[in-house]
Amino acid sequence: MYRPEIKVFDCTIRDGGLMNEWRFEKPLVKDVFDGLARAGVDYAEIGYRVDKKMFSPKDFGPWRFCEEKDLRDVAYECDTKVSIMCDVGRTDYDAFLPADESIVRLVRVATYVPDIDKAIHLGKHLKGLGYEVSVNIMAVSHALEVDLDEALDQLGETNFDMVYLVDSFGYFYSEQIHWLAEKYLARLPGKELGIHCHNNQQLAFANTIEGIIKGINYVDGTIYGIGRAAGNCPLELLIGFLKNPKFDVRPVFDLIEKYFFDMKKELRWGYELPYAVTGILNKHPRAAMAFLKGVHGNSCSEFFDELLNVDDV
Repeated sequence: MYRPEIKVFDCTIRDGGLMNEWRFEKPLVKDVFDGLARAGVDYAEIGYRVDKKMFSPKDFGPWRFCEEKDLRDVAYECDTKVSIMCDVGRTDYDAFLPADESIVRLVRVATYVPDIDKAIHLGKHLKGLGYEVSVNIMAVSHALEVDLDEALDQLGETNFDMVYLVDSFGYFYSEQIHWLAEKYLARLPGKELGIHCHNNQQLAFANTIEGIIKGINYVDGTIYGIGRAAGNCPLELLIGFLKNPKFDVRPVFDLIEKYFFDMKKELRWGYELPYAVTGILNKHPRAAMAFLKGVHGNSCSEFFDELLNVDDV
């Protein structure tokens, strides 16, 4: 599908870091950014910026904190914009320079529906510093419709650049993507919409396409689908689908062959039966990750029955 306004957003290091505590070596991250730039990707999300008073740098790699110096060691000014993510309640407002002093161009604020007021407060602070701002509403499959509607209406009154539809648990099918995309579009006039899908039921790529069909212009992917648990929409498939001559998939193929084939054997992201169980049941994948480490029974059937009998995991 060729639509020139579609922007491709890579979150390989940020989402992939959930599998290795963001312990990617700088030469790898530098190669990834350069490859993404040569591929024509519009945004590269390098990691999170969390409050060091809450998370110790001794326990995580540098892309959990994304200090300016570290970012400049791996990225450079070009058409591919640098993005970082921050979580509501885990962010030091003082850790952000004015945008004209930073290599970062976009900050994505991750929030749950009940914390939308806090997300708006943080987003306004970042917007005031000159950044592009997105609010990514996580776990909407667990949100009550009335609460989601109110959150979207509040976001509609802001000057933020975009709002993301996020299938945090890989639970949605095309019908839900259509319904939610229409809702977001109706309640957020003038804002760009993005979509971020997880692959628990092997639908991340398909559901991203469904979002594009419904008018979403910002689409997330990761190299070789790397990401928490079941992973994300594979960037290489997304680029291939879009049929836009500005994108070149070859540098992504090269990165996969150089780094990600072997990395997948070690980190074990991607479709696995326990992740399918959590996707089917609309549960957080942390339970499946624990199952793969020997918790939650001896078989997937037992795991399935256990999750059926709890309100949330």
